[in-house]
Amino acid sequence: DAAVYIDLAAQDAAAENVLADWLRDKDIPKVMHGYKAALKALSSRGLGLEGVVDDTSISGYLIQPDRRTYDLAELAQHHLNVGLPSGTAKAGQLELAFDDGDAAAAGALVQVAAVVQALSRYFDSELAERKAADLLATLELPVSRVLADMELAGIAIDMQRMDEQLADLAKVIDNAQELAFAAIGHEVNLGSPKQLQTVLFEELQLPKTKKIKSGYTTDAASLKNLLEKTGHEFLVQLMAHRESSKLRQMLESLKKSVTEDGRIHTTYAQNVAATGRISSNNPNLQNIPIRSEEGRRVRGIFVVSEGYECLLSADYSQIEMRIMAHLSGDAGLIQAYKDGEDLHRFVGSNIFHVPTDQVTSAMRSKVKAMSYGLAYGLTSFGLSKQLEISVDEARTLMKEYFDRFGAVRDYLRGVVDQARIDGYTATIEGRRRYLPDLTSTDRQLRENAERIALNSPIQGSAADIIKRAMLGVHSELAAQGLKSRMLLQVHDELVLEVAAGEREAVEKLLTGQMAGAADLSVPLEVQIGVGPSWYDAGH
Repeated sequence: DAAVYIDLAAQDAAAENVLADWLRDKDIPKVMHGYKAALKALSSRGLGLEGVVDDTSISGYLIQPDRRTYDLAELAQHHLNVGLPSGTAKAGQLELAFDDGDAAAAGALVQVAAVVQALSRYFDSELAERKAADLLATLELPVSRVLADMELAGIAIDMQRMDEQLADLAKVIDNAQELAFAAIGHEVNLGSPKQLQTVLFEELQLPKTKKIKSGYTTDAASLKNLLEKTGHEFLVQLMAHRESSKLRQMLESLKKSVTEDGRIHTTYAQNVAATGRISSNNPNLQNIPIRSEEGRRVRGIFVVSEGYECLLSADYSQIEMRIMAHLSGDAGLIQAYKDGEDLHRFVGSNIFHVPTDQVTSAMRSKVKAMSYGLAYGLTSFGLSKQLEISVDEARTLMKEYFDRFGAVRDYLRGVVDQARIDGYTATIEGRRRYLPDLTSTDRQLRENAERIALNSPIQGSAADIIKRAMLGVHSELAAQGLKSRMLLQVHDELVLEVAAGEREAVEKLLTGQMAGAADLSVPLEVQIGVGPSWYDAGH
C-alpha cells in the first residue's frame, strides 16, 4: 500500500482542490479512527468527507462494548499487539501538527495511518462474526455525521438568566445555612461528613445510618431516609443547602463552557455507554436534573437563538416499557398501549383488582416503580426498600404482577437463560453485549451479569430507536429544504431549533420519523412541546 502525508498549510489552492475532491468522493472507501472529530476538523477548513466505511473507535466498541477505552493506541495493542510510534500514542487523526519538512514526524503519522488500516481489516471479520457490520454501516457511522452537525451548531445560552439563577441560588444557600445553624444553636461546616456525624448522631441523637469505615454515612439517600423518620429541621435545611449547592456548581460549570459565540457545544460519544446509549460530556447535558422544579429551571438558560422561532422538545413516552411489552409479547400490555391506556393505571387496576378510575396516585406510583424495576432485576427486598413497604407486601405485589402478566415473567426468565446459552444479549437491531460473567462461579459477578442481561436488550433497543429517529429527522429536514436543525439528544428526547414559519412542518416530520423509527407491536408515542427555552418547551 502507498502512503502519503499532506501538510495542508503548505498546499496551494489547486492542490487543496484535488484533496477536497478525493475527500468528497463517495466511491473511494476510507477508514479512520475518530470519524466525528475528522468531520468537524475538516468542516472548519470548508472541506467535506464522504465514503467513510469504518471508524475503528466505533467498530472496536461494537465488538467489545464493555471496554473502558477505545483510543487507537489501546486498541492496536490489544487486538494487533502493535504499539504506535513514539509521541503519537495519545493523538488521533488530524490532531498532530509538525514543523515544515519534519520528515520523521510525517513518517510517524504514516505509520499511525497504517495501524488504523490494519485494525480496520482485523475488525472486518470480527464485525461479521458478531453480525454487527450492518449496524456500523447503516446506524453508527451515519449517526456520527448527525452528531457532528449537532456539536457544531451548539445551543444558545441566556447569560443574564444564568446569572440571575446563580444569584437566587446563592441566597437560598445562605438562608439554608443560617436556618441549619439556628436549628442546632451553633455553626458547623455543612460540607464536612465528620462534623455532620457529630451533630446528627451525638448532639441530636438521631438514629444511626449505615456504618462505614469513618463512622456513619451522611450520603443523600441516608439523609433523606433520616429526614422522613425524624422530620428534624436541621436535616430539612441541610438537604436544601446540598441541593442548591449542587445546582450552583452545575451552573458555574455550564457558564465556563459557553464559547465566544454565546453557545454551549457539548461533545457526544457513541462508545461510552455499553448499552448503545449516546453520552454527553464537556459539558454533560444529560445530568441536568428534571425531578425537582429547581433543577428543571436550569433548562431555562438554554434558549432559541436569533433568526429562529422557538425550541422544540420531542420525547418518547414510556419507551422502555413499550419495548418491554414488545419483547415479552404480553397480550395485556400490548393491548393497553394500542388502546392508549395509561399503562401504570392499567397495570394497577389489574394487580390491585379495582376499576381503572379507582387506582390512586399511591397505587400508580408503586406500579410504576415496580414495572421499571423489574427490567433492572429488582428483587422483592429491593422493592420493599424503594416503596418503604414490608418484604412480604413487596413479594405479594410482584406475585400479583406476574400472575396477571405472565408473559413478562417468562420473558425476564428466558432472556437471562438464553443469554447464558448464547453468551450475549441482543437488541431489536441486533446490537450484542457479551456477558462472560453469566457463567462465573463468583456469585456477585454472576448476579451483576444477570441484571445486565435483563436490562441491556431494553435500554439498547431504546438507544437503537432514537438513533434511527435522529437519522430520519436529519435526512428529512435536508430533503424538505428546512432551515430548522437538531441541537440536543438527551436520553429519549430530541431538542430542535425551529426556523420561522417551519413549526408545523417540523412537528409533522418529527412525529412521523420518531413514531416510525421501529416496527414494534405497540405504537411509539411522541410528546412534543415548544417554547423560547428548553424549560418552556418541556412543559
